[in-house]
Amino acid sequence: MNILHISDMHFGPRHWLGKSELLLEKLNSYAADIVINTGDNTTDALENEFEAAGNFLKSIDCEHVVSIPGNHDKRNMRSADYFRQYIDDIDVIRPLNRENCRKKNIFLDGNTNGIKEHFTDINFLKNITINGETVLVVCLDSNSLYKDNGFVEKEILRSLSHAISKASYDRIILLNHHSILDTDSDPLFNSKIVVEFVREHNIEHVFCGHTHHLSIMRSTDLYHKHSFTQYKNGSLSSGNTLNDTNMFLYYKNFGTKAMEIHVVRAIAENECLRFKEEKITAY
Repeated sequence: MNILHISDMHFGPRHWLGKSELLLEKLNSYAADIVINTGDNTTDALENEFEAAGNFLKSIDCEHVVSIPGNHDKRNMRSADYFRQYIDDIDVIRPLNRENCRKKNIFLDGNTNGIKEHFTDINFLKNITINGETVLVVCLDSNSLYKDNGFVEKEILRSLSHAISKASYDRIILLNHHSILDTDSDPLFNSKIVVEFVREHNIEHVFCGHTHHLSIMRSTDLYHKHSFTQYKNGSLSSGNTLNDTNMFLYYKNFGTKAMEIHVVRAIAENECLRFKEEKITAY
């Protein structure tokens, strides 16, 4: 199967100044079986930004588009409502025991007016079958309302594990916004428990974004004899940081020994947009 990976689109006037049509034409030129979008769909979590991001995602020519929120998508008390209205109306996994939750603002006050969804975490599973193989996509919300740093609730990991135990699949992958390996920039403070979760479920591929900087790393635990690769994508937004160029990733023959990682960079020159592609052999 082939996977297209986009991240950090940041729709909104402070970041998204590009031509959507040009990017869509390029994205749709790849034969993707699954598109994964690892968060920061918006800049300030405003409704019009969610609507613009949703329209863009719906224009990608792929049956299976899986999106998760980023920290910028949680700058509004109605973020969960907007995500489900414009991005994906998924059934979220709720904690098995609400009393065990310690994540700040994971539940909003029930008396807050105008909010349909008072549970702010968007964790879910998606089962996707490609060419007879079933992929379980585990989507972990590493974001907290109004915060840039990441935090994962232990009770949510327990609840996700419970849901995974009931699922049937051939392959399992994880999507989360914050990196679980190189955690220096706007860190995920309790990344250790996520790494343990990855090992517990024998997850070999983890996808993230957040820092707008490309990083593809493989981690090996010699004691537990478990390895996983983390693919951290750069930003698709036109208003990028100085860390790296704008980009997206394409994984051809994903998970096989013939796997190729295509880094596709979008470069603006003289008010024109060109794409530069480099290929990395995974094995």
